[in-house]
Amino acid sequence: MATDSFEKDRLEFITVAAEFCIFIEHAVSSDKQTFITQAVKYLPTLYLKTVLLPHIQTSPDDESERMVTEAEYENIRNTLEELLGIDDRYLTAFHPEMNYSEAPIAASISEDLTDVFQELKDFLFNCQLGDEALLETALMNCLFGFHHHWGRKLLNALTALHQLICSELVNQEDEETHSFDKRNQQKDSFLQHQLREDSEDF
Repeated sequence: MATDSFEKDRLEFITVAAEFCIFIEHAVSSDKQTFITQAVKYLPTLYLKTVLLPHIQTSPDDESERMVTEAEYENIRNTLEELLGIDDRYLTAFHPEMNYSEAPIAASISEDLTDVFQELKDFLFNCQLGDEALLETALMNCLFGFHHHWGRKLLNALTALHQLICSELVNQEDEETHSFDKRNQQKDSFLQHQLREDSEDF
């Protein structure tokens, strides 16, 4: 029998998973900066709520229902890719193919996030069926996938988005410093001009 603590953790996971899926589905109406800022808040919360649930080491015997079609997957991925533009691609050393490569592997934030979306959307579909046995099977499959697939995707995307956030802050600081220096140069130039005029008067 599930404990009260497990039921609480499961409900919180379902809630955060649903919010994340809605966030991804509404990305088409978002701007790039807002999307990145919100994504770096959703992803750590989603990761935390997932790791509080049991660690599933072996694949469940039963498959759960899948509802995200290939067309929907590509639509979501294309939307995110267009939204992020040139910042969609990044290099990572944490990739299964690194075993066969001596250099970092090129990856995609849009693909990572769409993979996470697909796993969670399929899980939530099974939740809506109202059958406890199906819900339990779907949860076990989702958690197994987290520990062997989409958990890594989530963290890779978060790392890449973190870099974008930090780069943007650095750029803003550089622009502010440049603007401040320029104002000081203009002020110094004005003062020097005034001093020259005053000396000429004497």
